[in-house]
Amino acid sequence: MNLKIKTEEEIELLRQNNLLVSRTLAEVGAMVKPGVTTLELDKRAEEFIRDNGAIPGFKGYHGFPNTLCTSINGQVVHGIPSSISLKDGDIISLDCGVIKDGYYGDSAFTFEVGEVDEEIRTLLRVTRESLWKGVNAAVSGNRLGDIGFAVQEHAEKHGFSVVREMVGHGLGSDLHEAPEVPNYGRRGRGIKLPANLVICIEPMINMGVKEIVQENDGWTIRTRDNKPSAHFEFALVIRKDKADVLTTFDYIDKILNK
Repeated sequence: MNLKIKTEEEIELLRQNNLLVSRTLAEVGAMVKPGVTTLELDKRAEEFIRDNGAIPGFKGYHGFPNTLCTSINGQVVHGIPSSISLKDGDIISLDCGVIKDGYYGDSAFTFEVGEVDEEIRTLLRVTRESLWKGVNAAVSGNRLGDIGFAVQEHAEKHGFSVVREMVGHGLGSDLHEAPEVPNYGRRGRGIKLPANLVICIEPMINMGVKEIVQENDGWTIRTRDNKPSAHFEFALVIRKDKADVLTTFDYIDKILNK
């Protein structure tokens, strides 16, 4: 497996690009409310990215048609923006990428639309917590399975299930670099994590069964039972004692807590 270990200069470029993704998700997240279409969110995301001197990282990637992946309710990932309007009680996962100076940023956040059921709110909270459990395990000397175990244990402890087929990944001058970073696993298994490896951890956690299906558009992945799914994603650098997280949800939390 060819792991691309990053220089400090590359890490700083990745940091700036992941912070831009963080700001983009906050910019778009401020618009999330009943009646808004996912295409409107997508248009604003592209404008904001280009205004900041970057290019949408997903648009045209393997033929994907848009800037954002917009996945509603039982859609897990890779939803295509459309004229469908958000409704009160929905959740929407927004996954966003940028490329600037030859390096990528990539992050995802699941937003509530209006008033959401308490059980769904718990799903979002636990998924976000499971992301942090994975982050805390992402230190040099640990193994890849330690990250997946940490995510899986927390999600399943709360009665939720972990998608198996969709995984996190390395990040750099390519959007998807080695290694794949599963959200499940066994402690002490998998490759040993080297310092200065940059990865994305992105739990996709379902309220019902873990199984997924692909919709007819060839992109959108949804839960087999159509129950809600949540998705949160950070980019981070493997370091000695504590992961260096390149993404922040602080901008999003600020607009959500207004």
